[in-house]
Amino acid sequence: MDFDHLKTFLEVSRQKSFSRAAEKLLVTQPSISAQIRSLEASLGHRLLERGGGKVTLTAAGRVFEPFAEESLSRLNHILLTIGDLERSPRGTLTVSANDSTALYVLPIFFSKFKRQYSRVALNIVRAERTKTIESVLNREVDFGVVSLPVRDSRLHVETIHKDELVLVVPAKHPLAAESSVTLEKLARYSLLVPSQGRRREHLDNLFAERKLTPKIGMELDSNELMKRLILAEIGIGFLPRINVLAELRAEQVKALTIEGVELPRDLGLISHKHRALSRAGNVFFTVATGLVRPNPDE
Repeated sequence: MDFDHLKTFLEVSRQKSFSRAAEKLLVTQPSISAQIRSLEASLGHRLLERGGGKVTLTAAGRVFEPFAEESLSRLNHILLTIGDLERSPRGTLTVSANDSTALYVLPIFFSKFKRQYSRVALNIVRAERTKTIESVLNREVDFGVVSLPVRDSRLHVETIHKDELVLVVPAKHPLAAESSVTLEKLARYSLLVPSQGRRREHLDNLFAERKLTPKIGMELDSNELMKRLILAEIGIGFLPRINVLAELRAEQVKALTIEGVELPRDLGLISHKHRALSRAGNVFFTVATGLVRPNPDE
């Protein structure tokens, strides 16, 4: 059933004339007749009767008329909604990230985005790095935010946050008087470390390269828990600087660098290279990166 046929039917019903309906719709009378025949054929019932110089509705036509009006009304609503979507993005976006990124980095971008596009709902899925990448590749989420580098030809990657890992020690710790420390000296103190993941592998490799064995005080699966334990003076550990900005200002902890070692912790916004983003997705990408996302590769 064609929406144009519904429009034609309703116009003939209003005008009670095929010729006047043709003039109103700027088409020929044979075209009007053909559309009505097609509509009646699809329904299996006559809708209009000609006689006495005018057109009237059959019983089936009277039943069908309000449904035709409702269908066109819904079509107009759909078109207006889609048009409004192009002018003002709406809908839902889902971003996956680990706990640390969700707590300390995403709020910065979400706040900026919501000030401009308040009609878009934003959801966060908390997941470790591997699961976040997997969710983006499986098209389960719109975006992921993960530590760099990311090397996967199926992903579009843009850096959105630059940070570094720092050694965080309590304010009263013996190392708090230092601004930097060697790995050799660090190896003498009880260290809180991630239980697994890229950061743990990186730290293990750093000590192994210098043939050092760190004193592992506790293995943890949460940056936030690590920070709480450091504040409780249970140990020291490596955290992104952004995670401890408030504690640094309050002089509750001290952040140290490691001599001769760079520990960048840059974050990238990842999206599926072959997935077309919604209007909301495209503007979120622009807000987060300052760039226009390229068209998806086909």
